[in-house]
Amino acid sequence: MPGAICGKKDMGLGQSERKGMEIQVRDGTAHLTGQPEIAVSLRRSAQARRLNLRVSGLDGRVTLTMPRSLPLAEALAFLREKESWLRRAMDRVPGRSAVHPGQDILLRGQMVRITEQAGTRRVAETEGALLVPPDPEGLRTPMRVAAYLKTTAQAELLPAVDHYASSLGRSVTALSLRDTRSRWGSCTADGRLMFSWRLIMAPPQVLRYVAAHEVAHLRHMDHSRAFWNCVRDLMPDYALHRNWLRENGAALHGYCFNARPAAENG
Repeated sequence: MPGAICGKKDMGLGQSERKGMEIQVRDGTAHLTGQPEIAVSLRRSAQARRLNLRVSGLDGRVTLTMPRSLPLAEALAFLREKESWLRRAMDRVPGRSAVHPGQDILLRGQMVRITEQAGTRRVAETEGALLVPPDPEGLRTPMRVAAYLKTTAQAELLPAVDHYASSLGRSVTALSLRDTRSRWGSCTADGRLMFSWRLIMAPPQVLRYVAAHEVAHLRHMDHSRAFWNCVRDLMPDYALHRNWLRENGAALHGYCFNARPAAENG
């Protein structure tokens, strides 16, 4: 899965500021003027020893982590220094596509078209299409599709998890779904599993691989050789599906499910 693009600087930061770029700070976010404007989330950390500027390789979110004691003015000066680097880094992030009627979207590894259909009250699958209720305002379709994907992901993850957990003789205490950026799944020591609901957009065997991966953590809470042997026992061809996720995972994060005005649906 794509990582983050990073820029760092030690705490010995100069006070020089390049003129011509204004930065406004509101609610913990620095807004860099320009085309386009860039929003940078400001985060203070007791562990940070230097400034760390990160651009998510998944969705282009920008975070500046800084030591707790560092003056804000120095952090903003660092942003001014890094503007050119930051814009180049953001240019390398795949674009996100806002979900809307008429758009093709991945579902179980296949492209289906989001299609409005009169008389439809809820999202439904048909061959090559995802039928949605009419949405003249363009505000409800993204949320409806996201809700459908979450429900479908849970329906397909539950039996996969049960199957692999039964194979290991282990119990799962809870299963939850989130829209995570940094991981496809996780497992706690008390048997709680979490998965990204976007896995339903991947081929079914990829979803099952992640289920097997997290269930294997019920026996090995690490990524040791014993852990990977356990994954292989559960799914002998896991490497094929792991590679698919590494190569195509960013595409699953390329869909934006935030509601937007119909005038922007283009």
